Amino acid sequence: MAETEQQSGSTPEDEAPEVRVSNTFMVPKKEISMVPDMGKWKRSQAYADYMGFVLTLNEGVKGKKLTCEYKVSETVEKLLELLGTLDRWINETPPVDQPSRFGNKAYRTWYSKLDQEAEALVSAVLPADRCAAAPEIAVYLKESVGNATRIDYGTGHEAAFAAFLCCLCKVGALRVDDQLAIVFKVFNRYLSVMRKLQRTYRMEPAGSQGVWGLDDFQFLPFIWGSSQFIDHPTLEPRHFIDERVVNEHHPDYMFLDCIKFINEMKTGPFAEHSNQLWNISAVPSWSKVNQGLIRMYKAECLEKFPVIQHFKFGSLLSIQPTKH
Repeated sequence: MAETEQQSGSTPEDEAPEVRVSNTFMVPKKEISMVPDMGKWKRSQAYADYMGFVLTLNEGVKGKKLTCEYKVSETVEKLLELLGTLDRWINETPPVDQPSRFGNKAYRTWYSKLDQEAEALVSAVLPADRCAAAPEIAVYLKESVGNATRIDYGTGHEAAFAAFLCCLCKVGALRVDDQLAIVFKVFNRYLSVMRKLQRTYRMEPAGSQGVWGLDDFQFLPFIWGSSQFIDHPTLEPRHFIDERVVNEHHPDYMFLDCIKFINEMKTGPFAEHSNQLWNISAVPSWSKVNQGLIRMYKAECLEKFPVIQHFKFGSLLSIQPTKH
């Protein structure tokens, strides 16, 4: 029906677009079920919109500290409240005693709370005239916190959170001037809640490449975090393996905050447990690091079937090919 509406030129519906908007939302579903479907994903509007979103934010945070001044809108405040709720639920759901060290089953109890409440949580963030989008957008929130069957978390879940934020932009809940707050406030708070989940419930890394991956759990904060350092007068890539530099500057730089978390979670020489990052520390400039990480993100995350087979597509992030 939707296609015929779009082709029929001027119709009475044109006078009441908001009615049509509310009717076009849909619950996102998986579309990439086999390796040959990956071409469909790379040609899709969703891929273009998602990558465009990541790169716009990459540009927006260039050369800026986490502690710099920026606007914090009402929607951003509401998103921080939502993440605060997820955080509080962790406190209310302590890990249970079980024989296996990893994958604490209390995570499933925590997750079922989110599963039940997600739509209401998202409705509270959306403007009243956009609440019809809640069931569609809530799916990405639920996908962004890990997998309740496997009790694991990885870059596909992180991508779902970026998709969640992208959808909020597409429905106009977040705006262009929210860019810095999206990364420095919302995404940063999301990271802290994910780290708490990973620690509390000993979550497994999803599809981990071991020492050959960039990080067990995250990727985007390394991209945006390296952009923050572009044209920095003194700090170069070689400095991030120096623990003194990390301890002094991590409150200002997302990249160093990620390194600090790795240093807390892993033992042994950095070059052994985080080989890829160790290699990156030898790259001469932050802009080269940033460009390299974007290429690596596409190749290692967005073009990998085991990651993308779980991605869901709806009306906001559509599997339809990009319009030329």
